[in-house]
Amino acid sequence: MCHGFRFITVYQKLISSFLILAAFASSFVLADSNRSGQKSVSDIVSKAAQEHKILYKLTTLDEFKQIVGQPIKETKRTDGGMEVCDIEYSDIRARFGKMRNTPAPFTILWIAGFDIGKNRQIVLRDTNDLNKFDSFWGFADVSLVNLDLRQYKKLLDDMPFDSLTKWPEPNMLPEGFNPARLLEKGKNPGLGIRGLHKQGINGKGVGIAVIDQPLLKEHQEYSDQLVYYKELEVEGVPIQMHGPPVCSIAVGKTCGVAPKALLYYYAVPPWKWTDNKPWADVLDEIIAFNKTLKDSEKIRVVSISLGAFSQRPNFDSWEKAVKKAAEHGIIVVTCDPTFLKLGTLKRIEDKSPEEPSSYERSRYYHPGTALAVPTSNRTIANHRGREVYTYERTGGMSWAVPYLAGLAALAYQVDPEIEPETIVKLWTLTAVRTDAGPIVNPVGFIEAVRKLQQNNK
Repeated sequence: MCHGFRFITVYQKLISSFLILAAFASSFVLADSNRSGQKSVSDIVSKAAQEHKILYKLTTLDEFKQIVGQPIKETKRTDGGMEVCDIEYSDIRARFGKMRNTPAPFTILWIAGFDIGKNRQIVLRDTNDLNKFDSFWGFADVSLVNLDLRQYKKLLDDMPFDSLTKWPEPNMLPEGFNPARLLEKGKNPGLGIRGLHKQGINGKGVGIAVIDQPLLKEHQEYSDQLVYYKELEVEGVPIQMHGPPVCSIAVGKTCGVAPKALLYYYAVPPWKWTDNKPWADVLDEIIAFNKTLKDSEKIRVVSISLGAFSQRPNFDSWEKAVKKAAEHGIIVVTCDPTFLKLGTLKRIEDKSPEEPSSYERSRYYHPGTALAVPTSNRTIANHRGREVYTYERTGGMSWAVPYLAGLAALAYQVDPEIEPETIVKLWTLTAVRTDAGPIVNPVGFIEAVRKLQQNNK
């Protein structure tokens, strides 16, 4: 009986100790909860989102941590042109992102299970929000109506915007800054292209095949020209931003170099096709498909805004496909330096887009540039809607390729027998030499094509 009593006593002491520890832990949790005012991280986030303290692309990573606290896990990685930061707490996950090589901070993209306004227009609250945006997307689909921007001309001159951007009243903008006028003037391809159109040199009867990411097919710039669309390994992939600018620069009604050309589109996954073989296979498919078309419908130009062919496996298969295309009267225009060393140009906004002296070197201009092409301070189609346009501040090589593809279509219209190699040679031979380097000369190029045709008769 004494042994049993001793056992019960010890057991009671253990239970008492456990209850004391549990009470202490509970009080600690309660105290911690009282300090935060919430019971969980999820509750904190929910309240902050309701109070608009956490908003899509407006809340930085540092600001989020100040609201919620330090995460238990933080992982950074690259995803295409973006840097991504994923963070985890006990009961939530969130993602932040920023464009690579830009000074903009990481801003929130999503929180699992929470609506932070991703599908609504971003409305800037004050001028402190301005520095959260990078020069790649700029102020596309952003409302600036609440801001006084009179002292921000330099920033506005560097940031792209689109026709969805909402601006404050004119008296709250820098003197002379007129977004609507910039969008309209920027549609002009420049350098005499529209003069060629008036002569009837507009790409009519020539097919251009664009190989790019899934496309917004309905955009008013090119929907009427689009005669063929094929998806290759992109079923279920949503519309991407890259295709509409490319198509509008090549064949756009108001933006394009060859507005009467026929558009054939192959939607592909460049993020997955890191070997040259699938690209070569598409060229072979185009050659075979071309045999089924009438002469007035045939593809004569292939535009691919990609520049890594010579750096990827199976380059020999790519070269073989390009050579085969040339033998069938098709020029393949790419960003790859083995095709042509290209550079980009920015139009000086208060000068005429028709004059070569109105352009200066843009960001993507390198030593050894053989030909520079307008890509910046110009208007292009946007993937957000059939009537939406972007005013592009710093266009890359991807926008130079469709410009040249459109020029090639004009050349084929003038002389259907011209060789692809001759087109490239004439681009460089007719280029205008300026302080900005050798600038493409559409009028001089077409004159050279005409002369060559006459000499060959």
